[in-house]
Amino acid sequence: MRVFIGCILALAVAAAGELKLGKPLTLKEPVAIETLLAKPADYIGKTVQVKGKITEVCQMMGCWMNLTSESGKMIRIKVNDGEIEFPKDSAGKVAVAEGTFSKSELTKDQAIAQARHEAEEMKKKFDPATITTGKTVYQIKGSGVVLLN
Repeated sequence: MRVFIGCILALAVAAAGELKLGKPLTLKEPVAIETLLAKPADYIGKTVQVKGKITEVCQMMGCWMNLTSESGKMIRIKVNDGEIEFPKDSAGKVAVAEGTFSKSELTKDQAIAQARHEAEEMKKKFDPATITTGKTVYQIKGSGVVLLN
């Protein structure tokens, strides 16, 4: 009986631990999301690691998630469809993510198309009139993620 209870406890600890997705993390320390977004030119094309609270996950393919710092700064972790699938119920958990930091300049039409696509993924309504200009998008092309708690 004690062995059985010990096995159950071991499984519970493992279930409450980390979930590793993709490649193993290679960097020792995360850079603050605030630092990354304050000086993005210093990081474009480089491998970075960030840590934050998951606020949103793609509900169709699990191909992106938004991480937010304690001060509310947000960065998106995006992967190719099928490469890594972020658990769709992981909002509220903390994650450490690593990948290549990138910058994209979107025209107004591209920004509308992106917002429409995201609204479809999240099953939300979208009004194209809310997008009036193009935008600059910074994100991390994720290679590895560790979900905590």
